[in-house]
Amino acid sequence: MTPAGTGKIAVITGAASGIGHAACRRLLESGWTVFGFDMARDRLEAVGDGFAVFQTRFQPVVCNVADAASVDAAFARAGETINALVCCAGVLRTALLENMALEDFDLVLNTNLRGTFLCAKAALPALRHAATESDPARVVLLSSLAALRPKIVSGAYAASKAAVSQLCRVMAAEWAPSGVLVNALAPGTVDTPMVRAMADPAQSKGYRPSGVSPVGRIAQPDDVVDVMMFLLSDAARYVTGTTIPVDGGTQAAFIPPGSP
Repeated sequence: MTPAGTGKIAVITGAASGIGHAACRRLLESGWTVFGFDMARDRLEAVGDGFAVFQTRFQPVVCNVADAASVDAAFARAGETINALVCCAGVLRTALLENMALEDFDLVLNTNLRGTFLCAKAALPALRHAATESDPARVVLLSSLAALRPKIVSGAYAASKAAVSQLCRVMAAEWAPSGVLVNALAPGTVDTPMVRAMADPAQSKGYRPSGVSPVGRIAQPDDVVDVMMFLLSDAARYVTGTTIPVDGGTQAAFIPPGSP
């Protein structure tokens, strides 16, 4: 039996896999209507089939977040009222900076940073329309532990995510008078298709994920979504402009190899 709809509407980018897919499922289970944006049409259609139990409350929309026209057309589908925007779309390309192909650098910055900016800007009128004094609209951006503790071979990715965290701070200050709260999450290593692809030495070009955290494991997408749900809840009505690490303590202190 599916839950009754809450009347709330969310747009989630990167909806076809990883954290975005987990976020769609959690919000649908909580009664939200979700517009799932992704540029991978086949995967998006498969996700939509998997969410058929929620009937019309999941609306898949093909969207390239780095393309302004595609973003505008996708948000036109979502309508004039949006209670939450969750920006999960992202890519990772790795190489030493001196060896990084320009097209890979552009892809990372255009998807992770430009795409986040374009989606937030396009969503703002509908977020303002939904916001009330007692129930602000919400924006949750996906930053990364790389924004707080960068590593070699992923310099472009770290730069893109550091910029997302700075966008979060400025958007939060500029949009608070409109009743729109903006926060970011900074996951460490998460078990997602993007991270699993980096396990192939031919693809990683020397990049290594942060790996097991001090908590003793890597994160699952739902670990990140748990904190996301807090930011979308009434309990977070006075939280804005933050980047919250969701990393099991990975950045808290350096643990030398071989330590007990």
